[in-house]
Amino acid sequence: MKTLSVDPEGSGRYLDQPVAPVPELISATAQTLPEQVNALARARAFAEPLLSGETLDTGENTLSHADAVAAILKTIGGSEAMQAASYLVYACDHLNKPQEVIAKAFGENFAALAMETTKLVRVQRQARITQAANARAATPVPMAQTAAAQTESVRKMLLAFSRDLRVVMLRLVSRLQTLRHFAATKLPLPPGLALESQQVFAPLANRLGIWQVKWEMEDLSFRFLEPDTYKQVAGLLDEKRSERELSMAYLRTRLESELQAQGVQATVQGRPKHIYSIVKKMRGKALGFGQVYDIRALRLIVPDVPACYAALAWVHSAFSPITDEFDDYIAKPKANGYQSLHTVVRDQSGLPIEIQIRTQAMHDHAEHGVAAHWAYKEAGTKGYAGVSASGEYDAKIAVLRQLLAWERDLSGDQAPGVFEDRIYVLTPDAAIVELPQGATAVDFAYSVHTTLGHRCRGARVDGVMVPLNTPLKNGQTVEVTVVKEGGPSRDWLIAEQGYLVSPRARSKVRAWFNALALGETVAKGRESVEKLLQREGKTSVKLEDLASQLGFNSADALFEVVGKDEFSLRNIEILLRPPEPVQTDEEIPTLKKPRSGTNPAKGGVLVVGVDSLMTQLAQCCKPAPPDAICGFVTRGKGVSVHRTDCSNLGEMVRKNGERVIDVEWGQAPSATHAVYPVDVIVEASDRLGLLKDVIEVFSKDRMNVIGMQTQTVKGKATMTFTVEVSDSGRLLKVLGLVTELPGVQSARRR
Repeated sequence: MKTLSVDPEGSGRYLDQPVAPVPELISATAQTLPEQVNALARARAFAEPLLSGETLDTGENTLSHADAVAAILKTIGGSEAMQAASYLVYACDHLNKPQEVIAKAFGENFAALAMETTKLVRVQRQARITQAANARAATPVPMAQTAAAQTESVRKMLLAFSRDLRVVMLRLVSRLQTLRHFAATKLPLPPGLALESQQVFAPLANRLGIWQVKWEMEDLSFRFLEPDTYKQVAGLLDEKRSERELSMAYLRTRLESELQAQGVQATVQGRPKHIYSIVKKMRGKALGFGQVYDIRALRLIVPDVPACYAALAWVHSAFSPITDEFDDYIAKPKANGYQSLHTVVRDQSGLPIEIQIRTQAMHDHAEHGVAAHWAYKEAGTKGYAGVSASGEYDAKIAVLRQLLAWERDLSGDQAPGVFEDRIYVLTPDAAIVELPQGATAVDFAYSVHTTLGHRCRGARVDGVMVPLNTPLKNGQTVEVTVVKEGGPSRDWLIAEQGYLVSPRARSKVRAWFNALALGETVAKGRESVEKLLQREGKTSVKLEDLASQLGFNSADALFEVVGKDEFSLRNIEILLRPPEPVQTDEEIPTLKKPRSGTNPAKGGVLVVGVDSLMTQLAQCCKPAPPDAICGFVTRGKGVSVHRTDCSNLGEMVRKNGERVIDVEWGQAPSATHAVYPVDVIVEASDRLGLLKDVIEVFSKDRMNVIGMQTQTVKGKATMTFTVEVSDSGRLLKVLGLVTELPGVQSARRR
């Protein structure tokens, strides 16, 4: 097997360098089934007539791209089944029922893999189209913001489709092949693809430990993003290539022979030079090219861990070590399980040499990362770097946890706050759930389903029972226990108790309790309204119609405000009792005494010069203190009192002016409060709740509405109210408040 590194001359060719063979690392993801026999050849034959004349949106021939993807998968240890899937993925777009067709020809395993990968391809394609459209938009988006959004988008897509590692592997390798295509054809690569490859796909390959893909993808991306810097560093590497290769050949021979003399069997290899890595070191540490230590680098492969440290001791004794450049990744592995000893020493001429020392198993893991766990079942239940590999489910969890850790890696490359406020946990069937930092099992339950949250009563995290308010950590597996019926606890809303962090979950709990309280309030209001209807003998009235007439959009809305004591039942009584018809002046009945019991002769209207003459307030103009008034002597019914501006009075004076008599408001005793009925006309644009709003204004000022008529024509509402007032001057202020209501055009006395 061979590793591939970029030709420093930038020709698009790749340098081959032999490494130790490794088993087929990914074959365990797809057990060998009868339909998988000769799957690669059958898949290519199946796809060839569909793909041979097709091109991808990158301009590549689809069949050639699939051939190259299969070849790369073989190089990095991918099984024949995975190589076959690289053809079936692209065939899906040309089949009417791809799931059924592929399942019939190759089995359900192939069909599921092809369909999941196809979905991810389509989502990524649509994302690129959207990003391109945004780039053409009139309002430019800052580059940093665009890059962060792009990274976030692809990261979420990969996480969403990462339940099968093979999907992620196929996308990684496909992207690598696309970069190779543009490098070989010298065509310009779309900047979005280069940036996405550098910021998303390469870090993913790094997190999974697939170094061959990672290094090459980084170099190719950098070559397109910064071509001038790439060529400059490539030229510097090439300047003393022959001299460097001679010295490295001498060092390899010396190390092997002298370590063997010390009883340490070691295979010594050169290491490919990665331009992007060199540039990162130069920029990160402000170094010149000559100060980068791993321009010359060797790798020692030894039988076991004790041999690693024995080899390190000899290297440090034979050369001058640079103490600040030593890392022990065996004692403290990297987050992705990578293990090795790294040291930098100076040779006799003072030139630095980086030396890596590792076992064969460590080397295989370094080349193929998490995928290697499926190949090394013999490592035991702890696996390598503590990652369990005892079964298919454990392997899936191991991969997902590496992907989740990769997501955290990305947060370090973005602006603060891009990812740091979120964690990702797993359901028992390995689905990924995104939660805010510090979330609990209750937050988890609500994020899965509202009902699950309401009925949540217990939780297991990684198989261990924990309190419901235990903060979850990235990558944990969470399982909740529920009851058949029931609701949330009020304690969950107490911030100090720490049960809920997610605002969405908190709102769902509040909504549950609000709905519970609302139900009780509505029931109380319904009971009050129905009792009123029974008293009034109006049980046949439809509740929805009654609510609509009062300006409510539903009966429950009416019951709610009645239940909260925000709407008087008196308003319903007024609606149910039709007003008495307006009578003519000759038919005016004797004025009833005010409700306070005050005698009108003493506290109402006095007829100047005449004692104890019967008086009544005219219904046509309904005067009230301190209105200017005038009396008119009727036939047999005493004096009718009108407002001086009453139109009816003017007509009567014109015909019978001799019957006019002076009147004035009497002084009521201070202990009494006489009230007078007054008509008010309100004109407004009709809307929902208008009647209710007007009545509320009168109610707030303690003016009792004793009569009401409404009429709506072409969206214009005319409402006539009869209200009891003690002072017409105060009424004018209230009418001013009515005119301020939305839609009201005028409010005046009749």
